[in-house]
Amino acid sequence: MIQTENTLFTIAVIGYFILTALNFAFVILKKEPLAKAAFRLQAGIFILHTAALVLRGIGTGHWPMTNQYEFSTSFAWALCLVSLIFIRKYRFPVLGAFSSPLILLMIGYAAMQNREVRELMPSLRSSWLAFHVSTAIIAYGAFGVTCVISLIFLFRGRMKEEGFWGQHIPDTEKLDMISYRSACLGMLFLTLTILTGAIWAEQAWGSYWSWDPKETWSLVTWIIYAVYLHLRIRRGWKGKGAAWFAVIGFVCVIFTYIGVNTFLPGVHSYA
Repeated sequence: MIQTENTLFTIAVIGYFILTALNFAFVILKKEPLAKAAFRLQAGIFILHTAALVLRGIGTGHWPMTNQYEFSTSFAWALCLVSLIFIRKYRFPVLGAFSSPLILLMIGYAAMQNREVRELMPSLRSSWLAFHVSTAIIAYGAFGVTCVISLIFLFRGRMKEEGFWGQHIPDTEKLDMISYRSACLGMLFLTLTILTGAIWAEQAWGSYWSWDPKETWSLVTWIIYAVYLHLRIRRGWKGKGAAWFAVIGFVCVIFTYIGVNTFLPGVHSYA
């Protein structure tokens, strides 16, 4: 199982590289068939990536979300899933040109991690593992797409309304709306992540909250997006300020995942 999973993972990495190149070709050559081919390729890679995760879970005997490699490849999987949904829902193929490099970077990071299968720590042998980590993965994927859309928003003002960019990138008002919806999706799942984590922590360590570095930075991330949504809903805050806020929020997400594990070890250091 693990050998097959490694093979599928390698194919997925190569596939994401080809996908990124194909999306860049679409933007440079401005050929519609390339966008359709890129979407189909991304859907195919997603299926292979899903199969790799399933085989990893069967081979290890636990949910494939318990170490840096497993979480990184799951993170890339979530980015692929959420971007596919938004590309299809909003007929927004250019999103793929901006999101595929991010997916490639994340799965590339996963490829550099130790793939060795190890016995689970006692605290991870819980049914809460699937609920807690899977919600975090979807939240991070949604926030990644929010960041990408916000970056497109920031560059949209410099692009001509007519021609290729005008045809394939929604106007700033619609981009702002799409970014907001993606942030709402991420916020919902991040809230579930924190709630399920607190319940699990109480069962594992006897305390709902211990101010572990990852807990603290997860809360900081939640507050950033909560402020973003509050200002948006209550004050009608839109535009460049909101877009930059969303980008900063994703920087915080990346630090919560990679930075905390690297520089601020705690009880979550295994993840």
